[in-house]
Amino acid sequence: MLSNACKYAIRSILYLAIHSDDSKKIGVKKIAEELESPQPFLAKLLQQLSKKNLVSSVKGPSGGFYLSKSNLENSVWNTIECIDGTDKFTKCFMGLSSCGDENPCPVHFTVAPFKQKILHDFKDRTIRDFAEEIKLKGRRISLKDFEVT
Repeated sequence: MLSNACKYAIRSILYLAIHSDDSKKIGVKKIAEELESPQPFLAKLLQQLSKKNLVSSVKGPSGGFYLSKSNLENSVWNTIECIDGTDKFTKCFMGLSSCGDENPCPVHFTVAPFKQKILHDFKDRTIRDFAEEIKLKGRRISLKDFEVT
């Protein structure tokens, strides 16, 4: 449902939420290594997110990316809007030009509650909320060090 660019952006923001703050900036090279994502592509995404004030950055030798307290109050929805836009959440799942409760496609009533749940979670939960859940429940944003048995 989300583009790879959007997935990389969300993962990088969550990584920064866990590992950075005003006093600890992280370079794009380190973020790309940790998330196993293409560095040049991630650098462009982070610049785009920075322009929209979804991440903060400092240039120079001790610079890098980080999340400020206000960045942590953004939602995942803000990132989706910035990278992918919101069309995927408002358009028909089957691609029909007109679909809704009054004129539903064959899967409308199956997909509509799912879309509403995702919208609710993405809009109403902050990056801070997701980061705390990752820390508490051991959720993964990278499979880099995951051991497969």
